[in-house]
Amino acid sequence: MKVYFTDYDANNKAYAHSIGASKTKQLLWFLLGPLLIRNPMIPFSGFRKWVLELFGATIGKEARIRPGVHIKYPWKLKMGDHVWLGENCWIDNMTVVNIGSHVCISQGAMLCTGNHNYSSPGFDLIARPIILEDGVWIGAKALVGPGLTAFSHSVLTAGSIATKNLEAYGIYQGNPAILVKSRTIKP
Repeated sequence: MKVYFTDYDANNKAYAHSIGASKTKQLLWFLLGPLLIRNPMIPFSGFRKWVLELFGATIGKEARIRPGVHIKYPWKLKMGDHVWLGENCWIDNMTVVNIGSHVCISQGAMLCTGNHNYSSPGFDLIARPIILEDGVWIGAKALVGPGLTAFSHSVLTAGSIATKNLEAYGIYQGNPAILVKSRTIKP
C-alpha cells in the first residue's frame, strides 16, 4: 500500500472540532495574530500578553513575550509566572501546551504538538500535549516533539531535538537529544 495525499483530509472534522474555538475566533486570530503578536514594531510584552489572554491564553505574571513569537492557538496555551518566550520561537499547539513558571524558550525554538501517522494511507494527524515544568530552558533553535514532558529544570541545548521526555535537572544535547550531564544550580 502507498500513501496518497489525495486521501489526506486537510479539513478533518475530528481535528476541526478539537480546535476549540469558533470559526470567528479562529479567523480573528489568523488576521490579528501576525499584526499584534509577531510584529517587531510593537515592543511591549504586556501588550502581547493582553492580546493572547484576550484570545484565551492563560499567562502568569511577569511574562516576557518577544517580537516574532508564533502561537498557533492561544486558547490552548497555559504559561506560569516569569516565562520568557524569545524572538521567533514557535508554539505549534494543535493541543494543549502547558509551560510552568521560570521557563525560558529561547530564540527560534519550536514546540510542536503534532505529527502524522506515516503508516496511514490518509497521513492522519496525531496531536499530543507538551508539558514544560518549572525552571526548564529550551535553547535557541531547539525542537520539542509531540507528547513530551521536560521535567523540572531540565535543559535542551541549542539546536537539539527532543524525541523523548527530559529528566529533571538533565542537560540534553544532539539529534536525537541525549542526556550529557546533570544541571547544577549554584546558590
